[in-house]
Amino acid sequence: MESVRLSKRLAELGLCSRREADSYIEQGWVKVDGKVAILGQKVDEHAQIELDARARQAQSRRVTILINKPVGYVSGQAEDGYQPAQVLVTPDNHWKGDKSGIRFSRDHLKGLAPAGRLDIDSVGLLVLTQDGVVAKQLIGERSDVDKEYLVRVTGRLSAEGLARLNHGLELDGKKLLPAKVSWQNEDQLRFVLREGKKRQIRRMCELVGLRVVGLKRVRIGKVMLGDLPVGKWRYLAPGEQF
Repeated sequence: MESVRLSKRLAELGLCSRREADSYIEQGWVKVDGKVAILGQKVDEHAQIELDARARQAQSRRVTILINKPVGYVSGQAEDGYQPAQVLVTPDNHWKGDKSGIRFSRDHLKGLAPAGRLDIDSVGLLVLTQDGVVAKQLIGERSDVDKEYLVRVTGRLSAEGLARLNHGLELDGKKLLPAKVSWQNEDQLRFVLREGKKRQIRRMCELVGLRVVGLKRVRIGKVMLGDLPVGKWRYLAPGEQF
């Protein structure tokens, strides 16, 4: 392994995001081979990297929020007159069934960003996080966390079409990763994907002659949407992992 920027190496090790790494380095919270690191420093794979306890404390204070996103909200920045789902993160919308024990603070809204997208006309589990490690786990290039969707469709699907949905479709000239697609009931399919191209499920269905009339994300990794009501949110509990 050739030398890389320390911030990149910290991110590769899953210790923090690159942006967080730069902040920790600037504050003197990172050591390389026993010496305080400097911004822009390069390291090789054999370097001994240490994070100061203050960096770990800062990391532990970051929150991750789960929303049951309704139709009509975008995942990230406001666009075309539609509000971002983050506007739903208010004390009034905090689900009473939240068992995390975390008390709401306005600081929890700072630096909160979506870890993955959910289309404006789709509903279900959306993750917003302050934690770069969580973001990388869910949307990083090497992410292997699967996402489960219930998809209501119209049209006829042949056995061949179902096989193509599972393995064999291309979007934008690139072959899709294998998916797990099966019938949930007579008009609803269950999709499990490990990637999330823009409007992927809707476009996959179009390729086999189906039209999506409803799409709901019900699981990300080991975290279920469960009983979280539409428009409500809760914290990812300590010890709860994707």
